[in-house]
Amino acid sequence: LSTLHLKDDKTKPDANGAVVKADDNVEKTEDEEKEDRAAQSLLNKLIRSNLVDTTNQVEVLQRDPTSPLYSVKSFEELRLKPQLLQGVYAMGFNRPSKIQENALPMMLAEPPQNLIAQSQSGTGKTAAFVLAMLSRVEPGNKYPQCLCLSPTYELALQTGKVIEQMGNFYPELKLAYAVRGNKLERGQKISEQIVIGTPGTVLDWCSKLKFIDPKKIKVFVLDEADVMIATQGHQDQSIRIQRMLPRDCQMLLFSATFEDSVWKFAQKVVPDPNIIKLKREEETLDTIKQYYVLCSNRDEKFRALCNIYGAITIAQAMIFCHTRKTAGWLAAELSREGHQVALLSGEMMVEQRAAVIERFREGKEKVLVTTNVCARGIDVEQVSVVINFDLPVDKDGNPDNETYLHRIGRTGRFGKRGLAINMVDSKHSMNILNRIQEHFNKKINKLDTDDLDEIEKINN
Repeated sequence: LSTLHLKDDKTKPDANGAVVKADDNVEKTEDEEKEDRAAQSLLNKLIRSNLVDTTNQVEVLQRDPTSPLYSVKSFEELRLKPQLLQGVYAMGFNRPSKIQENALPMMLAEPPQNLIAQSQSGTGKTAAFVLAMLSRVEPGNKYPQCLCLSPTYELALQTGKVIEQMGNFYPELKLAYAVRGNKLERGQKISEQIVIGTPGTVLDWCSKLKFIDPKKIKVFVLDEADVMIATQGHQDQSIRIQRMLPRDCQMLLFSATFEDSVWKFAQKVVPDPNIIKLKREEETLDTIKQYYVLCSNRDEKFRALCNIYGAITIAQAMIFCHTRKTAGWLAAELSREGHQVALLSGEMMVEQRAAVIERFREGKEKVLVTTNVCARGIDVEQVSVVINFDLPVDKDGNPDNETYLHRIGRTGRFGKRGLAINMVDSKHSMNILNRIQEHFNKKINKLDTDDLDEIEKINN
């Protein structure tokens, strides 16, 4: 596929040619680490080398419950155009992933059906909707027929890469990027059949600049809807674009999470949908031993950490801090003591974060010091110890149980035994810990720092 040339002074390719930039919208406060969903999503794409083998069960709610429910176990069953099947295999997909088994027959059905699907990063959903778009295109018609909205410039480029890879054997198909910095002459019409872009620019191209005739769009994809609606203005822009499209346009919406705000948005933009949901996998703390260490101040916490450290470096450990400032201080102190430490923090550019995680995965550093920005979605199989240098609290200072679960859930994964150690330095943090214990109904025992046999047993 050929693409329009992009000009943007805020971006630069990394070693792999992926274009990333510093996060404009990450709030640089030290008191509160704001999770930047778009950056997190991009990070997951950069560090993921293969599909996640999810154990989540898929729940399918059909618009028409009387129609037979199809799922496929091979790509041949989908009767794809040969050049698309070739593209799928060239990308290394041997058989459909769980979400693809159910979603692809619905997306490719005749007449076209609308779909709202929940899928985590790494489940193959991008490849699924790209396949749907490429299957619907009439290559002989030189105008936009498929429109895909992404929340950010960088995520649009990542999806564009998948389109280019999958369409590698289909040279008649062309792709255009509707993103900032892509200046076209007024009055120009676009001949590319697929347009991928961010909501503001796509809206301009459809209404003000008239580069795209929205009435000719056959497939409309809204990717990462949860990230989309977290961004000011994107929700309204997406709804305005959707209202310009023909009634028979196929609408496909994807989101990793389905909180109420996402549901309301999805129902506004996708009429009469089929729905694919992931049944929630109960994260369990059964395989994780939890301890706490009593200290009286930050320096004492650091000394206790150094005592534990001799045992934890046998495996790999993640240490969570509440603020970037504490994480930076702790990483520097540990390095000064001669330890191999990596620091992961929100003000790093996304490709820097990806490089840090890769080094940690490869075991070049044994310990990763980080803030909440890293608590979700990053699986490193070797992690068997998580240390909460600061206990997780929300902005009102109450226990953040969900973050606690996500943090210590980095260990004890894949059925292995894991260990979580909580550093307590005040009556207030002891109170937080007690409330966390009550919430999960799991006892957290006091760890005697002189007796670390238990840790060594878990790590060996």
